Amino acid sequence: MPAVTVENPLSLPRLPEPVAEVQGRKVLAVETAPSGFEGEGFPVRRALAAIKPEYLDPFVMMDQMGEVDYAAGEPKGTPWHPHRGFETVTYMIDGVMEHLDSNGGGGTITNGDTQWMTAGAGILHKEAPPEWLVQQGGLFHGIQLWVNLPGAKKMIAPKYQDIGSSSVALLSSHDGGALVRLIAGDLAGNTGPGSTQTPITLLHATISPGARLTMPWRGDFNALAYVLSGRGTVGTERRPLVSGQLAVFDGFGNRPGLTTAGETITLSAKDTMEVIILGGRPIGEPVAHYGPFVMNTRAELVQAFEDYQAGRLGSIPAA
Repeated sequence: MPAVTVENPLSLPRLPEPVAEVQGRKVLAVETAPSGFEGEGFPVRRALAAIKPEYLDPFVMMDQMGEVDYAAGEPKGTPWHPHRGFETVTYMIDGVMEHLDSNGGGGTITNGDTQWMTAGAGILHKEAPPEWLVQQGGLFHGIQLWVNLPGAKKMIAPKYQDIGSSSVALLSSHDGGALVRLIAGDLAGNTGPGSTQTPITLLHATISPGARLTMPWRGDFNALAYVLSGRGTVGTERRPLVSGQLAVFDGFGNRPGLTTAGETITLSAKDTMEVIILGGRPIGEPVAHYGPFVMNTRAELVQAFEDYQAGRLGSIPAA
């Protein structure tokens, strides 16, 4: 881990060198992700499960899938199931995953690829390892993120994006101590390939031992950092952060009752750290979440279940 690397990060576009006068965000909370199982039984760590919902908006859920090295016959996926009202993002760090949906979207992602599915008004899909991987086994590691949609976009038409690893924007910290893979959103004038309905930034950073990554961050975005592996510190106060933990930075734009935003976020590594960093503009609407549906009201949830049972969210394609 990870699949996408470069021999000389200093050959890449560089993030700006930190300036002492620029305010850095402090850390509101550090929590350890609980473990569980998803789909047909693959292990996950639920990165956002221990965090207050008001700190997460516009994100609903993020699971670290694996890291697990399956024996022959062990790889598992998620069978056909519905979604409505949000977007699912699957980033495959190691291994292979196949996607198929009722809207005609589909593809295979592996080693740094991302699939971005806008469920919108409703869709059926499944994610599973290919048959050859089930037969021989192998490494499996990735994340799945759920990004909420505002009420005005919850019933938009479904959409599928296949984001290959070669299209991800690669950046370096100013001194070459960290490699940043920008999957979606803007960072210091650089843009990731993912097209988002809700304004967010999503990246995967590798920070070398002893190095520090300081990045400019939008004042109207929240900021979260989840450690896939390694250990280090986070924030201006250098709070310890280890594998399986998520840090919440302060700064939530101008939302009433919450702190104002700093201008940078900082992480430092004691040994090599692999970190998912994400943030977005809070939607600020009520959230009604049950199972595969994320809506604004209970009545909309009931309608989603009725529409699914009536076959209005699509049909499973013929084999």
